[in-house]
Amino acid sequence: MDVKIEESWKRRLAGEFEKEYFQRLTEFVREAYRQGTVYPPGHLIFSAFDHCPFDKVKVVILGQDPYHEPGQAHGLCFSVREGIPFPPSLHNIFKEIADDCRKPIPHSGDLTRWADQGVLLLNATLTVRAHQAGSHQNKGWETFTDAVIHQLAASRSHIVYILWGAYAQRKGNFIDTTRNLVLQSAHPSPLSAYRGFFGNKHFSKANDYLIASGQTPIEW
Repeated sequence: MDVKIEESWKRRLAGEFEKEYFQRLTEFVREAYRQGTVYPPGHLIFSAFDHCPFDKVKVVILGQDPYHEPGQAHGLCFSVREGIPFPPSLHNIFKEIADDCRKPIPHSGDLTRWADQGVLLLNATLTVRAHQAGSHQNKGWETFTDAVIHQLAASRSHIVYILWGAYAQRKGNFIDTTRNLVLQSAHPSPLSAYRGFFGNKHFSKANDYLIASGQTPIEW
């Protein structure tokens, strides 16, 4: 199957694209886009990979679902397009960066600037029906994104994995912590941010680890 995804990922994931689950998933997603409004726009489904080639990944941040309201999702977890108001979780992420790294809260919620530096902003599920959170869960995306993490874990080391909330932590529970840095805390959503997200200092810890392993830190 010819999947339009960045070339290094295409090579790494070629086996997944031929599996039955992925073919069923592709049929489901195509039909969903035909029948109604689905986010992100089809050409942006694999944006996280297109901006962050396999060998350039320094940090992985795991999200769950794309945003499901108009104009928000563009293929990077927690990120919104230029000019879109910050969703609550993203606002809390910027608050923590401001406190941790002494940086002002930015004007734009578009995190492409992180992706281009080597931050893989990966949702577990890469599409969603408009206004219906979780509507494309358990259709095959989770199997695919598990394969992505397994590829990284098997072939790369000295990556920072940032796992916020129980869902992300379950998804990354096999990562070798002797070869990588795994940072875990509560999710940045307003429901849980005060139960351990604020004050986690994940952004400075990630950069300290990258510097210690001879890599360029991320400009958060």
